Amino acid sequence: MNRADWLVAAQAAALTGIVWPGRARWALPPVATATAGLLVAGGAALAVAGVRPLGPHVTPRVAPPPGAQLVTTGAYAVTRNPIYTGLLAGSVGMAVLRRRPAPLVSAGLLGLVLGTKVRLEERALEGRFGSRYRAYAARTPRLVPRRRPPG
Repeated sequence: MNRADWLVAAQAAALTGIVWPGRARWALPPVATATAGLLVAGGAALAVAGVRPLGPHVTPRVAPPPGAQLVTTGAYAVTRNPIYTGLLAGSVGMAVLRRRPAPLVSAGLLGLVLGTKVRLEERALEGRFGSRYRAYAARTPRLVPRRRPPG
């Protein structure tokens, strides 16, 4: 197994840790519950918006599959990694809703794994798409969408 395969396995393990059964250890105030619920819903929506334009070329691996095109519109105009951003936001929300330590640790580990995957994936995209990818990366944030200045 190469490094990218280990990252895919680590991602799966972290996601499993977030949803692994267990009893809640603390109560959540209503505002925390609502915020976590919004993270789950918003993260899911962003991830789906990132998956749809990729169609059959979506992959958990870091290298774009043969025939994949550089997508820079829709969710990809807001963040270069809408799937990872959505997955992480939704996972953090879910971990909070689980109300125990293990899912929170797993969400933190998922953040580390996705951060590593992003860097490897971006190198692969730059290798495949060259200056087109570099121009796209210069104008589009890596993970966290930001407000664009008017004009």
